[in-house]
Formats: sequence, structure tokens, C-alpha cells
Amino acid sequence: MAVRSEPAAIRAATGTGNGLRHHQLGMALLAAALVFAPLVLYPVFLMKVLCFALFACAFNLLVGYVGLLSFGHAAFFGTAAYAAGHAAKVWGLPPELAVLFATACSAVLGLAFGWLAIRRQGIYFAMITLALAQMLYFFYLQAPFTGGEDGIQAIPRGRLFGLIDLANDLVMYWVVLAVFFAGFLLIYRTIHSPFGQVLKAIRENEPRAVSLGYDTDRYKLVAFTLSAALSGLAGGTKAIVFRLASLTDVHWTMSGEVVLMALVGGLGTVFGPIVGAAVVVSLQNYLAGLGHWVTIVQGLIFVACVLAFRRGIVGELARLVGKPL
Repeated sequence: MAVRSEPAAIRAATGTGNGLRHHQLGMALLAAALVFAPLVLYPVFLMKVLCFALFACAFNLLVGYVGLLSFGHAAFFGTAAYAAGHAAKVWGLPPELAVLFATACSAVLGLAFGWLAIRRQGIYFAMITLALAQMLYFFYLQAPFTGGEDGIQAIPRGRLFGLIDLANDLVMYWVVLAVFFAGFLLIYRTIHSPFGQVLKAIRENEPRAVSLGYDTDRYKLVAFTLSAALSGLAGGTKAIVFRLASLTDVHWTMSGEVVLMALVGGLGTVFGPIVGAAVVVSLQNYLAGLGHWVTIVQGLIFVACVLAFRRGIVGELARLVGKPL
């Protein structure tokens, strides 16, 4: 019976039917909003939202669809920022190669971290990822190529493919938008593929997935590595955009922020992390005048969101309309 029902499961996995149409409509609206957004919002602010939205989507791939809560994703984001900054400033690589190099560094790091961490589950997995990330933080604090507490500053944006000057913020915005959609579509395709269905099966009932013959550790390791690589893509892009890679990018608070973004937007939803990233970055931007109080205000807003939106903003909207988002 399980074999006969597999085609139906695969069709569901690939997102056919009403779910696919609603996701396509959502993507079209998202694309339209982001295309016209520079007309009313500052491009640098939008680029920050996009970088963190991709970071949150990458994190959501792991926690929302595999059920692995990582407290160390800042390690991949920050590693890529340092790698892209060093490659662009010291080695003189063009921005596209610097970001690709940074993504590869995060993927390799994710493979190593994942190989160690996936042997445990639950709080033990979370604590292992946090410990590994903190070890990396102290390494970057002492390493000479990172600039210590000063970080890597004045990272050149350079010319894309040697032709397009990225010094202009609006031009840079279109590049960041393309990077975001490439990463987002890769995540979407992953979670709506047969591979993604196996990840969901592991999340729901790992012993049953094992009994069906799936090597769950291998699936989790691939998902962890992919999530790390996409987090690196976001971190490397962010370093090029803001011309800065600092300890903030690899600090444990960055891991906390991406958890907050995913929870506020809605874990296990396609568009939730994007909404969550936009909300958190907007709060940071418009509440910056409060100084140290901004953390307290963010905490209160987070508590209110958790109490009012148990499934996150997008998760609650999906429940109200009865459609997957």
C-alpha cells in the first residue's frame, strides 16, 4: 500500500493543485512588491531586509521542515561575511566570486558541524550547535585576518562580472534581489520535492522514516549543509552590501535574531520567514532611537506575537484562510 500511494505523495510534495496556485500567487505579489519597493523605501534598508529574509528562510528549512533547532546559525552567516570581505578586499576577487567563495566556506563548515551535531536530538542538538558557534566566535575574535573587534571594514563592492558597477545602491539592490530570489526558489523547490517530503517525515516521526528504509542521518546532514550554505549566501551578500564584516555577524545574538524572525513569521511556512525578517529589521531600524531599550521593546513585542500568533503571523493567516502559505 505504501508503494502504491507514493505517486500521490510525490504529487503533493511537488506542490500541485491549490497549494501550488496559492504559492505562485504569493510569489507574484512578493516579486511585484519588491520591484516597486525602492520607489518608497530606502534601497539600503530593503537590502538588509532581503539578506536577513534569505537567512531566515535558510534557518526555517532546517527547523521548520526537519525539526532541528539550531542555536548556532550565526556561525555560517558570520563565516561567509568574513570570507567574502577578505576575498574581496585582500585577494581582490570580484563580488560574484567573493560571495560564491563565502557560500562554499559556509557549506564546508555546515558539513563539519552537521556531522557532529546530527548525532543528537532536541536540546542536545541545539546546545552542540551553540557550543560550536561560540568556539568559532572566539576564534574569529583572535584571528588576525578578521580584524578582531574592528572587523573587516571598507570592503569594496567592485564590479559584477567586471561590467556592472555596484557602488550605486539602486544597482546593488537589483543584484541582492536576484540573489534572494535564487536562494528562495531553491528552498521552495527543495521543500516541495520528494526529498523535502522525506525531511517532513523525519520531522513528524523519525523512527517510522527509519523503518521505511530511509537513512535519516544522511538526509539531515544534507539539509543541514544546504541550510548552512544558504545562510552563507546571505552573510556574504550582506558583507558586500554594507562593506563590513564584524563580530556581530557571528555572535550568538545573531542566532537568536534568526530564531526570532522565523518564529514571528511562522515556522514551517513558505513566506513566514520573509515576513518575520521584515518585521524584526523594521523594528530594529525604527526603534534604534531608544538605545538599549530597543532590546526590551523587541522582547515585549516578541512575547505579544507568541501569545497572539501561536503559529506566527503567516501561520495564523494560513489558518484563517484555510490555505497553505
